[in-house]
Amino acid sequence: MKKTVITFILSCISLGVFPQSWNLQQCIDYALKNNPTLKQNALNTDINKVSYDQSKATILPSVNAGGNHTYNMGQTIDRYTNKFANATVLSENFYAQAQVTLWSGLQQYNNVKKNQYAYLSSRENYEQQKNDLALNVASSFLQVVYNTELLKVADQQVKISQQQLDRTQKLADAGAAAMSSVYDIKAQLATDQYSYVTAQNNFNLSLLSLKQLLYLDSLNSFSIEKPDFELSAADLAAYQPADIYQTALKTQHKIKSSEYTLMSSQKNLSYAKGRISPSLSFAGTIGSGYSGLDETLVSANYTGGVQPTGYYTSSGEEVVSPVINTVTKKTPWTTQMGNNLNKSLAFTLSIPLFNGLSTYANIQTAKLQMLSNQYGYDIAKQQLYKTIVQAYVDAQGALNKYASAKVAYEVSVQSFNYAEQKFNAGAINSFDYNNSKNRTLRTQTDMLNAKYDFVFKLKVLDYYQGKPLAF
Repeated sequence: MKKTVITFILSCISLGVFPQSWNLQQCIDYALKNNPTLKQNALNTDINKVSYDQSKATILPSVNAGGNHTYNMGQTIDRYTNKFANATVLSENFYAQAQVTLWSGLQQYNNVKKNQYAYLSSRENYEQQKNDLALNVASSFLQVVYNTELLKVADQQVKISQQQLDRTQKLADAGAAAMSSVYDIKAQLATDQYSYVTAQNNFNLSLLSLKQLLYLDSLNSFSIEKPDFELSAADLAAYQPADIYQTALKTQHKIKSSEYTLMSSQKNLSYAKGRISPSLSFAGTIGSGYSGLDETLVSANYTGGVQPTGYYTSSGEEVVSPVINTVTKKTPWTTQMGNNLNKSLAFTLSIPLFNGLSTYANIQTAKLQMLSNQYGYDIAKQQLYKTIVQAYVDAQGALNKYASAKVAYEVSVQSFNYAEQKFNAGAINSFDYNNSKNRTLRTQTDMLNAKYDFVFKLKVLDYYQGKPLAF
């Protein structure tokens, strides 16, 4: 019974019946495991790996074997007996051949290195896609956290307005407050309730966006663990753009991918140049066969007399031969295979002289492609530096905004508390009270926006250093 209950609970959790709280690392791990686009990109890496392995195998000798079983009908000359036949003749032929390239201008070696670097480039590109996905998950995760905070703020504002409405209504009923104040607070409450509904919708949409990014069932229950953030200027002091850039050159998979792409194109140029060189190959062949015309003499008996042969001497005399009766039988298959065994060894030298300038065109194309990849590599490094500097400046700006917004919020809270006391004492009207309350809401929203913007900017800087995206 206990086992059945545990199984049911686990099934419910797997089906999303119970809410699940995931931290950022769990979200990233799940996305990396289940994202179909990432799985598809992994196949491209596997394809390049197959091409790389196949290019290594081309260096090895090629070995082939074959055979045929043939019926010759009509006039033919048998290849094994050299006899003329005018009937159906069975013949069989079997062979095995091995061939290896001894020299081809290092084309095989350069082709292997070209495919190796192409494979490494695709693998680094795949790792870059994984990192990009992780960063997108972190951004979506923080958006949910941010909208959670805004939802709490909106709920708090509704509660404050409701409490104030209840108090003002009692004062108005007692004749101690004007009904206009009641109407003003009701209007403010309606505005706060609308803001709460908006915040709830924004939260739901951000949670849905995160689910879809993780490829979770949108209808399943899902929640996240809200991390705690303690922010200060010291958080950014540890980051220096120049140091981040030097680290990023070694850790960013996009840079490595561009570098491997350049190296692959360099080997491709060497491969193209190798076509100018003569090539030398060696081949060895062994074969044998069987013929239905091949016969073995069993016995021969002289019967007396002679018979013309159809030939004449130089003096015109007819050539005759004795009449001999012979008895033959077909030569066995195994005997013929041994008798007809043949072997050959061959060296083949090929010297390219003129091929319609195709070799020259291939070399020029490979050279231009290499230059293009060189520019691409340089552009990738320059773009990386610009991005890191921009991310650092953005982080500085976000920190300054957060510090300023935090001060503004703390001051507005003090101002609101004082305004609430004055409103309760009847020293200010409901209009001034609502203005103070809304100002506090704006400064709190600005502070939260700057806070999570700064947190994300720090994660971006961590991303370029190859650090885990964790809180």
